[in-house]
Amino acid sequence: MTDIFLEGGRALIGSELVETSILVSGTDIAQVDASRDRARLALDAGNLLVLPGIVDLHGDAFERQMMPRAGVDFPIDVALADSDRQAISNGITTVFHATTCSWEPGLRSAGNARGLMEAIERQRPQFAADTRFHLRHETYNLEAEAEISQWLAEGRVDLFAFNDHMDGVVADISNPRKRNRMVERTGLSSEDFDTLVAHIVSRAADVPASITRLAAAARAAEVRMLSHDDATPAMRQEFRAMGVGIAEFPINEETAREAASHGDAIVYGAPNVVRGGSHTGWTKASDMIGKGLCSVLASDYYYPAQLLAAFRLAADGVLPLTQAWDLVSAAPARAIGLADRGVLAEGRRADILLVDDSVLLRPRLIAVISGGKLVHLTDATRLLAAVATPREAVVAA
Repeated sequence: MTDIFLEGGRALIGSELVETSILVSGTDIAQVDASRDRARLALDAGNLLVLPGIVDLHGDAFERQMMPRAGVDFPIDVALADSDRQAISNGITTVFHATTCSWEPGLRSAGNARGLMEAIERQRPQFAADTRFHLRHETYNLEAEAEISQWLAEGRVDLFAFNDHMDGVVADISNPRKRNRMVERTGLSSEDFDTLVAHIVSRAADVPASITRLAAAARAAEVRMLSHDDATPAMRQEFRAMGVGIAEFPINEETAREAASHGDAIVYGAPNVVRGGSHTGWTKASDMIGKGLCSVLASDYYYPAQLLAAFRLAADGVLPLTQAWDLVSAAPARAIGLADRGVLAEGRRADILLVDDSVLLRPRLIAVISGGKLVHLTDATRLLAAVATPREAVVAA
C-alpha cells in the first residue's frame, strides 16, 4: 500500500480541532504532527477539516438500489456495489447494511436476507467501505429462528436487532396508501396478504420465548444486540435484561431516559436531525441530543444524512461540531466495540475525511481515505507533487 501524507488542515484530535499534518502507512495512522518524508501520495488539506470516517450502524438505503420501484428488481451484487459508492461518497467508511428478515415474502423476506448476507461476504474484499451485516429480525418470523441461530453461531452476523412492526402492519391495513405499499413490496395479492397477516398475528403467544432463545444465541456468539422502537421503559428494561445494550429509535423521552440512566447506547436517525423532525411524527432527535438522550446517529434511510446532521447540530447551536461529530464516528464505534476506529490517533485505522466547511450547512467532501486507501477524491488540485526518487535508488534498480 502507498503511504499517504495529509499536509495541514484542522484535524479533530481528541476533542479539539488542531492544525496539523498526518501520515498514513499501511492501513493505519502512523503519525500525527508528521513530516512528509518519502510518502509518494500527498494531499493538501489546507483550510479543510480532517475528520475520522463515519461509522453507520443502521443504513437500509441499499434497498432502493435493489428495488428502485415496486416490482422492479436489480441484482444484489449490482445494488451493493452502487450502495458502497454512495456510502463512501458521503463519508461512511464503516457501513452496517441493516437487512430485514421478515415473515413477509419479497424484498424483506428471510430468503432475501440470506442472499444479502452471502453477497456481502463474497463482495467484501471489493468494497471501499468496511462493510458489515446488521440483521434486523422481525420477531414474528418464527420460521427463521433456527437458521438465524446458526448464522449467529457461525459468526456471520455483525449486529443483531429485534424488530416488531406487527402493530403497525395491522394498523396500516386500513390505510389504502400504506396498505398498497406493503402489498406491492411482498408481491402478494391483496387477499393473500390479509390471510398471511392473520396467520402471523395468531402466533403472538410464541414470540417472547423465541426472542429469549435468540438473545441467548447472540450472547453466546458475542454479537452486540439492538432493540428497535422501544415503546416503554419496561420494554427497554426487558431487553436490557437479555443483554440487549443498544436502544434503537426509542419512541418517547421516558424510554430514552430509561436507556440513558443505565448507560445504554441510544440510536436515532440522522435524517430526523437534517429534516428537523421525525417523518413518523415521533421523537425529535435534536431535542433528544440536547437533553443528552442520544449517543449515536445513523444514516437510517438516507446516506448523506450523517455528514449533514453533524453540521446542522453545530449551526443550530445544539452541540459544537467536535461533539456532534462524535455521534457519527467515535460513539457508534464504541457502541459496537470497534476500538480501532472513530478517532484520529496513531495506531488507529486510517479512515479519514477531508471536508470543505466553507458553506454553512453544506459540507463538501473532498477526499476519503478508507483503511489506508484513497478511495474518493473530488478535487485533483489537492494532490501535491510526487517526491523525487533518490538518484542512488534509480541506479540500484
